Amino acid sequence: MMILKKIFTASLIMAAVAFGAAAQSKNPHAKAHKGLIAKATDAKEQINLSKSQFIDFDFEEYEPEIDIYTEGWNSKRVNPFNEAQVPSTDVISLRGFSMPTKTRTVTSPYGYRKKFGRMHKGLDIHIRSNDTIYAAFDGKVRLTNYEAKGYGNYIILRHPNKLETVYGHLNKFLVKPDQVVKAGQPIALGGSTGRSTGPHLHFETRYMGYAINPSAIVDYPNGRLHADSYTFNKKTYTKAHNGSKTTATAKTYTAQAERSSYTVKRGDTLASIARKNGISVKTLCKLNGIKETSPIRPDQVLKVK
Repeated sequence: MMILKKIFTASLIMAAVAFGAAAQSKNPHAKAHKGLIAKATDAKEQINLSKSQFIDFDFEEYEPEIDIYTEGWNSKRVNPFNEAQVPSTDVISLRGFSMPTKTRTVTSPYGYRKKFGRMHKGLDIHIRSNDTIYAAFDGKVRLTNYEAKGYGNYIILRHPNKLETVYGHLNKFLVKPDQVVKAGQPIALGGSTGRSTGPHLHFETRYMGYAINPSAIVDYPNGRLHADSYTFNKKTYTKAHNGSKTTATAKTYTAQAERSSYTVKRGDTLASIARKNGISVKTLCKLNGIKETSPIRPDQVLKVK
């Protein structure tokens, strides 16, 4: 009797399964429903992929070179100061200053570049790739950013003395926005990112958006301040200190930029010659009909313009 019951129960279950399968196969709505679910899943995945590609697209690569303090009022590169707020003169304390690099060689001074038709608003300091860059004063990180056509990776620090300092062409950030830093603290590794022909630090000193000549504040070749304070003046902020050695460097740079040829000195390389004359190695080679691997010798004359 038990065996008959088990056989009967098994038969009922098999019949139910068969009926369900048959009903599903004959029901066109069931198939349509499955198809819709499959299509909805594919569409969702396509939407997510498209959204991801749009977010990852880097429009910054196509922006022209700009002054990070005068363009993009609503961007991260905004000049946070209104002209009406800037006083004609102000005395700024420089106590606690620390040199931003261990090296002292200025490769390009502050000033107008006739060849490029624009101002160079800081000092270019010679460094090796990945040399440590240090905070010039106590302060807070206002911005870390990337500008492909100019500064490359750069940091802006804001200081209690009302100055802001800018550090450009960096390889790596060691600090984050809103981080409090001390003078002399490592903030980055130097490099050659952005518009650069070789490793160097582009260093600026700003007062409420005005790019002060750093040579008015610090005697960079000697690694020391000119005084414990600096008097900002809207009429004189672009001038170097009277005793600054970088004034002579600026005259030399201008004279070189206006020359059409350069005489190779011992120890020169194509990269160093290109950097001294504000051109790329590729342009230097094209002007002289040589390759980047071509040897050069002392007293050889190269075209630079």
